Amino acid sequence: MKATSVLFVCMGNICRSPTGEAVLRQKAKEQNLPVHIDSAGTIAHHVGEPPDKRTRSTAEAHGYDFTGQSARQLTINDFTTFDYLFAMDSDNLANMMAMCPSEHEHKVRSLLSLLDDDDFAESNLLPTTDVPDPYYGGQQGFKLVLQLVELACDKFLQNLQKP
Repeated sequence: MKATSVLFVCMGNICRSPTGEAVLRQKAKEQNLPVHIDSAGTIAHHVGEPPDKRTRSTAEAHGYDFTGQSARQLTINDFTTFDYLFAMDSDNLANMMAMCPSEHEHKVRSLLSLLDDDDFAESNLLPTTDVPDPYYGGQQGFKLVLQLVELACDKFLQNLQKP
C-alpha cells in the first residue's frame, strides 16, 4: 500500500499545523497506516524555529511527539508532493489557493471541512470552520486546537480506510 501524504498548513507553522503533524503521525502509527506527514506555514517569519512551547506542552501531555519538527514555509512543490493539503483556517486556505496550480486545487481544503455537525456534537465542541490561532491567547486556546485537530484527524483516518 502506497503511503498517503498529508501536509498541515497554518500561518507561522509553530502552533496549529505542527499539532496536526504530531497528532496524525501518532494516530496513523497506532493504526499501522502508511502516512507521510509534514507541516508548513504560509509566512516565513518562524522558519527554522521549533513548535511553540505551549503547543508542545499541551500536546505532549496527551502523548504526542514533536521530535524533528521545525517551521518551514509552504512551497509551490508542496502542491505536487502531497495528496492532501489541510489549511487550519479560511485565511490560510485563501493564501494556499492563491498560489496553488489549478491542477492541484482538488487536494487543498480546510481541515475542519472533514467534520459535520454530528462530529462536533459527539465531542461537545461548538461547530466551527476554523481551527483558531492560539498564539496570543491563553492555555485554553491550545487545548481547543488539540481537541479540534484530534477530532479531524480521527475522521480523516476513518475516511482513508473506507474502500
